[in-house]
Amino acid sequence: MRNWTKQAQIDANHVPGATSAEQQHIKDLERENRELKETNEILKSASIFFGRELDPRRRC
Repeated sequence: MRNWTKQAQIDANHVPGATSAEQQHIKDLERENRELKETNEILKSASIFFGRELDPRRRC
């Protein structure tokens, strides 16, 4: 109950802090950042794998 009251005061600009909309935006950006990092790691791994497969010096 206290948290709701405090957040309502912040949203009404009576108390400094991050509004509900700002908090949601930050949460969305953090999720997007996490997903992009995971995708980047997958692409790095794939690049290394295919780089080795296509290396002309590599002979099986």
